[in-house]
Amino acid sequence: MLLLHEQAKTLITISAGHLMKRYAIISFALLFSSLCWADNSYDYPIDNPLAATVIGTPKAYTAELPNNIPRSDMKVVVFPDREMKKIISRKELHYTLVRQKHAAPLVFSIAGTGASHRSAKMQLLEKAFYKAGMHVVSLPSPTYSNFIITASASQVPGHIVQDSADLYQLMELIKEQISDNVDVTEFYITGYSLGGAQAAFVAKLDEERKIFNFKKVLMINPPVSLFNSVSILDRMLEENIPGGANNFNAFFEDLMKDFTKVYAELENLDFNDDFLYRIYEYEKEDINYSRVAATIGTSFRISSSNMIFTSDVLTNGGYILPKNYELQKTTSTTDYFKVASRISFTDYFNERFYPFFSKLTPGTTPESLKHDTSLKSISDYLRSTEKIAVVHNEDDIILAPGEIDFFRDTFQSRAHIYPKGGHCGNMAYKDNVDYMINYFTN
Repeated sequence: MLLLHEQAKTLITISAGHLMKRYAIISFALLFSSLCWADNSYDYPIDNPLAATVIGTPKAYTAELPNNIPRSDMKVVVFPDREMKKIISRKELHYTLVRQKHAAPLVFSIAGTGASHRSAKMQLLEKAFYKAGMHVVSLPSPTYSNFIITASASQVPGHIVQDSADLYQLMELIKEQISDNVDVTEFYITGYSLGGAQAAFVAKLDEERKIFNFKKVLMINPPVSLFNSVSILDRMLEENIPGGANNFNAFFEDLMKDFTKVYAELENLDFNDDFLYRIYEYEKEDINYSRVAATIGTSFRISSSNMIFTSDVLTNGGYILPKNYELQKTTSTTDYFKVASRISFTDYFNERFYPFFSKLTPGTTPESLKHDTSLKSISDYLRSTEKIAVVHNEDDIILAPGEIDFFRDTFQSRAHIYPKGGHCGNMAYKDNVDYMINYFTN
């Protein structure tokens, strides 16, 4: 993987879709005070959507799932003739296979923005679907470095139509690779956050190509508009860091200091689902939701910066790295990280993404590109097909005002919307897991 900053090595694969706890912990470590508890029939315990997004589901409320399942780390070469950069030593894309010993349906699962096939939420889905008797193939996000390097045709990620076509090609290769060892009765597909939206585009593509003939598709907390959602995440950073995004590096350093302080003072530190509850007991202060929002925005900024930098290096785009400059394995990337961290997704869209795709498709405008990368571009298909359902939260932080109604209007009875949970915060909650399993098995 291409790294942007020496201090960020363990944080680079954070996803805006799943917002891995490890990074969010850094800010929450010195913030937490109290949590609001629900008082209705849906007993997920965290009312605040920002807190829910970061904390996830406390252990006492999670579904009962097997601790150990037969995971196999697999790899496949998508572009055998692709010339690789000197600093990149492998051509293989990595994915996870969870195999039943008997004939069963197979679920393809797509990770959220910037996330790998091994992310915590991917492992949650693996356990749930394996428990329900299904094979599972977990795929990294097309915005994850390993995917950009090995499986992206353009190596300029973010165009959901193109990224979904890349996913489809990858899935075809995996289907062929595992066919002798995995007895598949039928195919399903799911994904969370951006992966949820991509699942719908992959399903639509399969209507034409008919390689998988997916029987069921489940979208988990997808964005309506990729542009709207990433703009929201950008604003969380820019509007909540003192001094704005130009002070990102200082803010990041402060977070690292907070992390170090808690790491040193708490005994038996374990990054599990209840770690933030320990932080809550450790520090009795009022929650600073502005800083929580800034941390979520920072998590996304690190993920998007890694994506942008990786793409720039691979395509010789000259956006961050000077054109024709060859990175060496010993090259420090600190200065490039400082540049990348100041680039919002809006900047990337206007300065790199739109110019690239408008050259490929003459007549493309910024507004048409935003539309083409949203679920609204396939709303007729989503409305008419019976095979696709959506799970979402009323208070999802990546949705613009009114966007939750798109799912109600488009999916009707196929939309299952919970009153709270933030962005994917309630995925591990027992009711949610039960619904996901029942959707595929009934």
